[in-house]
Amino acid sequence: MSGIFYGIGVGPGDPELLTMKAIHAIQKADVLIAPKTEKKDGSVALSIAKPYFKPDIEIVYQVFPMVKGFETDTAAWEANKAEILNLLKAGKNVAFLTLGDPMFFSTYIYIYRLLEHEDVTIETIPGVPAFAAIGSYVGYPIVEGNDILTIIPATAPEDKIEKAMDAADNVVLMKVYKNFPEMAELLKKKHLSKQAVMVSRAGLSEERIIRDIEAHKDEHVNYLSTILTRKQ
Repeated sequence: MSGIFYGIGVGPGDPELLTMKAIHAIQKADVLIAPKTEKKDGSVALSIAKPYFKPDIEIVYQVFPMVKGFETDTAAWEANKAEILNLLKAGKNVAFLTLGDPMFFSTYIYIYRLLEHEDVTIETIPGVPAFAAIGSYVGYPIVEGNDILTIIPATAPEDKIEKAMDAADNVVLMKVYKNFPEMAELLKKKHLSKQAVMVSRAGLSEERIIRDIEAHKDEHVNYLSTILTRKQ
């Protein structure tokens, strides 16, 4: 009998933010798939979930190229898919660990799309997204009443970002690590910088909270950085 494929959101960093359902799935798993990049060893998601591992758990690291090149070069993705399918066909339960929530800006989405039409059982287990945890950590209401919340990837075209900001009352700005200086200037232009707070590595070691975005606009920020802001 084939095993079950679990997509598990481990939250932003604090192991205590994993749901009971996520913990139970991890403990049912025979194999854990830990995503990593070509440039870095280890897996943040793996380190977060480590307190809940069975002693004999098998860990398989898979390298996932940046999604930008996914459509033109699928070789690595197909190899990862084949490895997962072989493990499942061997009767092993396989868990794919991902930061935050599996269906929210996650590598898991692409693996899910590769597997959803295969003859396998898939269970996707939600996790706490970083922006939700940040709001609670720093006492920052994310949205209330009739406010409109917009979640914006800073990697989108700037004109699209501006239009989204104009239409929103509250903003979650993600993926700011690539162009933080430009995003800091845009927040200032839109009169959103004074109400902004940025948290890097929420719930992890070296967590950093910045409330004066303008004063730090020329700094390099961590990959795991999110900004919350709102109109006055």
